[in-house]
Amino acid sequence: MSQILDAMRAGTLLADGALGSYIFELTGRLSETNHVYEAFNADRPEIIRDAYLAYLNAGSRCLTTNTFGANDACLAGYGMAGRSGELSSAGVSVARETIDEFARTNGCGVDDYFVLGSVGPTPAGDESPESLTDIYAAQLRALVEGGVDALLLETFRSVELLRGVLAEVARLDPGLPIIAQMALNRDGGAWNVAPEELITVAAAGGAHVVGINCCAPWDAEAFVHSATATATIADGDLLLSAMPNVGGFQHIGNRYMTRVNPEFMGQLARTMSQRGAQLVGGCCEIHPSHVWEMNNYLHSRSGGGQATVAIAQQTEWPPTDGKVKRHNGAFSRKIVDREFAVSVEMLPSRGTAPKLLQAKIDFVRELAASGLADALDITDGSRGIPLMPPGDFIQLVRQGLGWTDATGDALELIAHFTARDLNVMGVQARLIGYWANRIHNAVFITGDPPKMAPTYPPSTAVFDLDSVDMIGLAHMHLNAGVDFGDQPLGKHRDPRTRFTIGTGFEPEALEGKRELDKLQRKIDAGADYVMTQPAFRWEPLEAIRPFLEDVPVLVGVLILRGLDHALRMRDVPGVVVPDDVMQRLAASDDVQNQVRIGQEIAAEQIRHIRADGWSGLYLMSPASHKPVVDVLRSGLS
Repeated sequence: MSQILDAMRAGTLLADGALGSYIFELTGRLSETNHVYEAFNADRPEIIRDAYLAYLNAGSRCLTTNTFGANDACLAGYGMAGRSGELSSAGVSVARETIDEFARTNGCGVDDYFVLGSVGPTPAGDESPESLTDIYAAQLRALVEGGVDALLLETFRSVELLRGVLAEVARLDPGLPIIAQMALNRDGGAWNVAPEELITVAAAGGAHVVGINCCAPWDAEAFVHSATATATIADGDLLLSAMPNVGGFQHIGNRYMTRVNPEFMGQLARTMSQRGAQLVGGCCEIHPSHVWEMNNYLHSRSGGGQATVAIAQQTEWPPTDGKVKRHNGAFSRKIVDREFAVSVEMLPSRGTAPKLLQAKIDFVRELAASGLADALDITDGSRGIPLMPPGDFIQLVRQGLGWTDATGDALELIAHFTARDLNVMGVQARLIGYWANRIHNAVFITGDPPKMAPTYPPSTAVFDLDSVDMIGLAHMHLNAGVDFGDQPLGKHRDPRTRFTIGTGFEPEALEGKRELDKLQRKIDAGADYVMTQPAFRWEPLEAIRPFLEDVPVLVGVLILRGLDHALRMRDVPGVVVPDDVMQRLAASDDVQNQVRIGQEIAAEQIRHIRADGWSGLYLMSPASHKPVVDVLRSGLS
């Protein structure tokens, strides 16, 4: 058995990113005569070592040898024919030495890390099969004898060349796992090489892993999706890999643009892992910052594989219905009875200032006394900021206002719940804690990735589950009286929880169809209501109007506090502040007038939402809660 293949089967294994483009970043020079990247293995190993350490520190568990162009056909172009074996052997040595150094420094075992022997195509790519022995034999022999854990055949564009190199590997009979990757693309919508053809060639050539590299991220995702539908991959005869470039351009709206950054690559790594890729890494321009985020998103899967949601087995009890949830509070009653419901968002405290906490509690008292709102919903680290957990903040509010089990709460208190911070066990444990502490309404959202300030320590996202998973688990498990493993929550007469389940929706999402499809899955999983992101335009909301037949939709309203605030909101993904709103705010140079105009706009939106047949209102005022009561009074009058 192969240790690296076992690691892939245990959970998605993270490789490194680009070497060529990263060496260019470190040196400022392209690979050229007297500055050949592959020659650095022997002549300037400190550069390669520094690159490797950066990837290891970012979370890579596989280092790719700096031997992509170390075959004799490539080296001959630089006047270095005959050095293939020497440079390949040195490439393995510097990778192994760097892993040893990293393991000693960090107190970890070297067996947790692997070396992939990189073998790339020839410059022409059309050599005859008979010539490939002379071109590749020295490189392949040096990589195998140097002790790589697997051979990585990467960036091949010719099926025939890949077939020929696989034959050379078989002739050498290295007894090592073989990873066969091609640089596929979908120019014009059609693959340059069909995924099924690549899989067939790889399987026939003795490969153990097949994949795609040196491609756009969306092509990598499409390849993984197509490959997993083949019997060869589904049956486990071949494992699956994906190592895309940092990106290409997409037609979004009326623009061609790329949205790829480290965070995007982290999300993509998670998606490809969920869809079946056992080896994930990066190619051109994927550097340590990208790998760091990829590791962030894959971290929870490295030990136990993908978290999956099992539908509850037949239990004694059906999931709690609206008749029961009506008793969770005024908000839940209106949701069940389809009356217009109002919730106001609040950010919990970040620091320890008693005055700030008291000011928030005083506002809740004022809001409750106004009778204008039905609920207060507490955010869960939105925008990746470390705020007090919603459950803790809710208990402080209750203590400050004297709301007890006997008195009840004057406002229904809703906790936002992100999938970012807790694994599956933690999610269940927190929900049971919420139930015991009379927090019976939660808005389940996947959550923003950690985006801390430069002075804040880097933080790892968990993301065992997404919002659809959590909704399904709360509805089909806890609300049906069983835990996530289908064990009864107790031996008493009715152990069911009765959570009212909310979720979010982004009307201005760039990928609108994908967002709508996800919303449908959330509703199917058991969501009771939907809260949208701030909506300054009415047209995008029409896409979700058909969902009103299935679930109440509360439209988000954000109170703008001036022109500068509106300009900043324009930079927030998923929020569109239209030009007419900007013009109204810009009509006055006086900041106080702009504040007043922002409140007038919010009140107008509330009146429109109510008149237009929506189910309710989700009001946000992140900077200050002072205008909330006045805006509600004006908008609801």
